Amino acid sequence: MAENVEPLVHSPKSLYELCVARIVASTGGDFIPYLDYLIYLPKEVMFDVYYQVYKAGTHPFFILTELCRFEVFSKMLAVTSRRVDLFKCFEDCAQSVPRFKDELIIQYSPCSCVNVNLAARERLINAGLILGGFLSDAGWYPQSENILLKCLRLCLLSSSTPQHWCRILECYHRLLHVQAAYCSFKCAEETQNCALVIVKRLKEAKFDCNYAALYSEFSMLHYMRNEYDETYRWSIKALKQLKPTLPARITIDVLRQAAKSCVLKRKLQKAGLLIRQALYLARQEFEKNHPVYTNVLIDYGYYLLNFDSLFHSVNVYEEALSLRKSVFSEFNLNVALALENFAYALYVHEYTSGSFEVARSQCLSPYSTSRECVLKARDTMESLLPGDHLLLASTRRVHALILEEIAINDTALMRTSLLIAAANLHRSALNLSRKAFGESNVQIAKHYGNLGRLYQSMGKFQEAAAMHTKAIRIKEELLGPDDFEVGLSIGHLASLYNFDMKRYEDAERLYHRSIAINLKLFGESYSGLEYDYRGLIHLYTQMHEDDKKMEYETTLINWRILRFEHIQAEDPPIDHQGRPLPLEEVLDAFFST
Repeated sequence: MAENVEPLVHSPKSLYELCVARIVASTGGDFIPYLDYLIYLPKEVMFDVYYQVYKAGTHPFFILTELCRFEVFSKMLAVTSRRVDLFKCFEDCAQSVPRFKDELIIQYSPCSCVNVNLAARERLINAGLILGGFLSDAGWYPQSENILLKCLRLCLLSSSTPQHWCRILECYHRLLHVQAAYCSFKCAEETQNCALVIVKRLKEAKFDCNYAALYSEFSMLHYMRNEYDETYRWSIKALKQLKPTLPARITIDVLRQAAKSCVLKRKLQKAGLLIRQALYLARQEFEKNHPVYTNVLIDYGYYLLNFDSLFHSVNVYEEALSLRKSVFSEFNLNVALALENFAYALYVHEYTSGSFEVARSQCLSPYSTSRECVLKARDTMESLLPGDHLLLASTRRVHALILEEIAINDTALMRTSLLIAAANLHRSALNLSRKAFGESNVQIAKHYGNLGRLYQSMGKFQEAAAMHTKAIRIKEELLGPDDFEVGLSIGHLASLYNFDMKRYEDAERLYHRSIAINLKLFGESYSGLEYDYRGLIHLYTQMHEDDKKMEYETTLINWRILRFEHIQAEDPPIDHQGRPLPLEEVLDAFFST
């Protein structure tokens, strides 16, 4: 009977697979006369032929030559279901021939098409938008910006109707994403202003256009500039523009950006709702190692880190890094940024255990300590970016934080050397950030706080106090007196006063303020409360206030019980059975709370 027939161990190849394999096998001399006809094959068939030649690895020059042809590459881009395969192929070509990306850009030359018919121009615009988006997803931002600017110039040639204005707006949307991600803030601000002019024109014409994706990019720009209120305001406007009929990628990007803005404003329950829906939708719509899915994982790790779920955050960042490495080379900016995120999560996790040189078991990455991760991230980014690029500030900051913690437990000689190296990195990060933001910025305040902690470790207590005071002042001016960032800096200054400057009454006042902020935002099981409680126990010991000392010893014991229960009750970081809720249900839940 048919149902009892054993399945074949090796299923025979289909006729289609045999034909593709025959073509691939003949890409030597006898194939040359037919090379020019490959472009006329259906795009899926052409993609299979080129990709199988690439995988075979027997004709690397053939692949490099062919993929440098914009006509060929643009047709392969049209096969959206094979995007991850094309990323792998593109990345290998880009690593083999440094000018590979530049050749594609040179061949995309709209200047010669100014006087062609509108249909041909439209095809060229479509191709440019797709190529620009592909390069952006691959982490090649300057090349993407080059293509999108050419695309924009073509779009501006036809700007007489609302339909044309929508096309221009699409260019601005994609261009803004690239410029914000690459920290080209001046150009990004100009792009945003131009986009707002088009939005105003469309609204005055009462033309139906959806602005969810554009508003989300506005939010992203302000997020990159550490402007918390504007980040949140634009993300809410983007959420209100979401419709079930929009492409899944737009919905995912709007949800994850809104989640990040909620984290900044410490609306953590709302952030969790949005980022999980983005994760489920991305998993449903895209391959697991597609950039869209790994982007969501990175943002989910960020949420977990801020939600005080440190162990789960490390695991999520680690998975995102592993998936990015399966597509891109280790010299790719996407991989370097994932390494930096993983390094920082490891640092925060290791900070609670005090083990900064102990390798993690079962680590998906060969870089198993935070120090190894950040060194690789820093080396890669310094090889890919200009020496004064803002993205370098973050990786240098993380490297400095890790070196400082290693130094504290090292020998006196190595301790001094490590602390000096950390100080140089912190000052470099501060200077890069000050050049980009000026003095009144949350990121500047964070750098001052980091220098304050470092000066404390170096025994420079007056300088440390001055840095912490600057950090608190800037954060209070920008975020208000009860923000998490303010509480963090207050706790650091309290520690300095308590353990090093013997200003116990000032320290006591600051500890109680820090505790109040943390309890309000995170509850009684928050990990950061341990340092405040320990600080008060030390303080009251020194002041011989035994009753208060015993009170906080009891409080610390109760905190440990609550912390253990919190950790035990945590759900796994990713619900592999989870499915996205209907969009209307998600938005109703978000706006009703």
